[in-house]
Amino acid sequence: MSSVFGSPIQLAPAKKARIEIIPLIDVIFFLLATFVLFTLSLNKIQSVPVNLPQASAAAPKDQEDTSVVIQLSDGDAAFWNKEPISLAEVAPRLANYKANTPSPRVLVTGDDRARYGNVIRVLDEVRLAGISAVTIETAYRASGR
Repeated sequence: MSSVFGSPIQLAPAKKARIEIIPLIDVIFFLLATFVLFTLSLNKIQSVPVNLPQASAAAPKDQEDTSVVIQLSDGDAAFWNKEPISLAEVAPRLANYKANTPSPRVLVTGDDRARYGNVIRVLDEVRLAGISAVTIETAYRASGR
């Protein structure tokens, strides 16, 4: 091969085709972020209305705390203000407590051996006694304390 000026023409070597992966990764991440944001906007946030207690002035010092702590343990074991009783005694004691206390308050708690069914049973007894100020303790408490 010769050119017009007498020197041979050299052909450039053919370039190999390459797939650039960096822009592809950018596009994939963009699509992923778009779909994540889109699906998050589709979810309805469902909630349960909760009536939170309002802060009030502290009770006078001369007023005695008459609240009752009912702690549950394994079997039919229960404690009424640290006094061991059976589960069958809870209902009569609650009725007596309601009759003799102007503003009855009950704290229901359990140790690590308490059964869920017994807790529900005591909560039902509190409701049947007509006591509306009831609290459920979720912290660990040793048996009988």
